[in-house]
Amino acid sequence: MGTTEHTWRETPSRLLVLAEGHLDPFSAKTAVGLLRFRPHDVVAVVDRASAGGDLPSLVGAGRGIPIVENVAAALPLNPAAMVIGVATSGGVLPAPMREAIIDALDAGVDVVSGLHNRLADDNAFVDAAKKSGARVHDIRHPDRTFEIAARRALATRARRVLTVGTDCNVGKMVASLELARGLRDRGIDVRMAATGQTGILITGSGVCVDAVASDFIAGAAETLVVDQGGADVVIVEGQGALTHPGFSGVTLGLMHGALPDSMVLVHEPRRKCFRRTDVPLPPLTELIALHEAIMQPLHPSRVVGVALNCHGMTETEARREIERVENDVSLPTTDCVMFCVNPLLDAVT
Repeated sequence: MGTTEHTWRETPSRLLVLAEGHLDPFSAKTAVGLLRFRPHDVVAVVDRASAGGDLPSLVGAGRGIPIVENVAAALPLNPAAMVIGVATSGGVLPAPMREAIIDALDAGVDVVSGLHNRLADDNAFVDAAKKSGARVHDIRHPDRTFEIAARRALATRARRVLTVGTDCNVGKMVASLELARGLRDRGIDVRMAATGQTGILITGSGVCVDAVASDFIAGAAETLVVDQGGADVVIVEGQGALTHPGFSGVTLGLMHGALPDSMVLVHEPRRKCFRRTDVPLPPLTELIALHEAIMQPLHPSRVVGVALNCHGMTETEARREIERVENDVSLPTTDCVMFCVNPLLDAVT
């Protein structure tokens, strides 16, 4: 008999990733995160429009992993679970994905969702899961409660590093994971505090803070840090943007809960306005000063480096932009994916 679960306690291999109609680096950031950091566990990506295409050309990751037209075409690959690979505004399930979800559940394949829409609240999905014995996992919704933040993060021995963004959806999760991987490669005991669905899928633990009641967001961040606080460094995955009109709350909650010793600012150079608005992004120097000023009353914290997301730029254009930003803000700057994370590693330890 099928079941519905609001957490994902397993981290199975043989994942099928659903990106139907959204296979680009920004809309399908969950898919791209899995392709970059768990490629050995992904058997295929489902996207009718791009079937037969080349994933590295489309999203910059996933070499050798096929794009198939539908779930039926992926079943010979024996997927254990299908992950919804998109991160939509408001966490809404795109209607074209419903058919693929039903097809997967009918075939006995578990479905894992990080959306705000709970698949377990949809009778069609629940019925399909019961008939086949498959399970539905809604991982965005925490199954634990949190206390009000009280600066408990300061009692940990770990150096706390938070990624913050000039906007939402600029690559904070990727920068966080690259920082953690780079420090680990240096032999440093580093832990990743995942705060969004993609980070949880990759690391196997964490809390989606945008699904936590607003009074407890900082408390959730604090709990994550305290739980990992025995490490040398805790990298806290950033969310939202402090000055975005729609997503500032989660950012401030993370800042006040994690009480970072240092912050890394993540920026997409070609973006001129906050996403889905006509509001211009402030200069990087202003944003750096703003983040540091907001942290000052609780725990002094410095922005120690800039991680650029130069996707879509040539290598020459990216190097030119890195040099320009570095000169402008007088901080180490790199694109962690196009080049390497090394310029930031010394800054955060």
